[in-house]
Amino acid sequence: MAHEQKRGYGQYCALAKALDVIGDRWTMLIVRELLLRGPCRYTDLLAGLPGIATNLLAARLRELEAAGITVREREPPPVATMLIRLTPRGEELRAVVHAIGRWGAALLKDAAPTDAFRSHWIAMPIELHLIDRAPKRKPIAIEVDTGGPPIVVETVNGSVRARPGTCDAPDAVVSGRPQVVVAALTGRFTLAEARRHGLRVKGSLKALERVRPLDVGRRAVVGHVGRDSGARSSRASRS
Repeated sequence: MAHEQKRGYGQYCALAKALDVIGDRWTMLIVRELLLRGPCRYTDLLAGLPGIATNLLAARLRELEAAGITVREREPPPVATMLIRLTPRGEELRAVVHAIGRWGAALLKDAAPTDAFRSHWIAMPIELHLIDRAPKRKPIAIEVDTGGPPIVVETVNGSVRARPGTCDAPDAVVSGRPQVVVAALTGRFTLAEARRHGLRVKGSLKALERVRPLDVGRRAVVGHVGRDSGARSSRASRS
């Protein structure tokens, strides 16, 4: 089947030219996945984009590669698989993704409880908005469980970052629904409010307080929140 000719805005404007390349549905979410996870296999991207049809993902990846935003590279043995990664030009979209995420944070209050969620999505808002209030003290690690693969939030050289996985001796383990966990970490809920909404905390409450934003009380929910929907992705609309 012949591919449909992509139409542009035909405007001599940098914003219009950018949207000609990255303005299609799913394109920036593919970029999000590669920014958060680094080089990915095709199946990794598919799993991180609930609702996308596999043929549409393939089409978007072709477009991104043609635009110089991504590249495919075959890993040497023993991995011996094809990985998709961002080019330096693609990495420049990090600031764009951050800006859109900040702008969209206020919209999360209207999110449906059935919205899809993947645990690694909270890494970006955590790194954007959380701070280490005691950077001269010993680094800490907080394990976060929202029902999917766990995430570790840790202080590193005065900043806060998140990574997939677990740690041997976390200072605290936080678990609960994604909406509640994100609201607790980013300051929309006090810890007492979050616990009334089902947040479970094992370990040091002081560790949680150490990485919450300074403007606690004024912040909307930050990040992509919803229900981890690996089981329901087959119900999502394909487009």
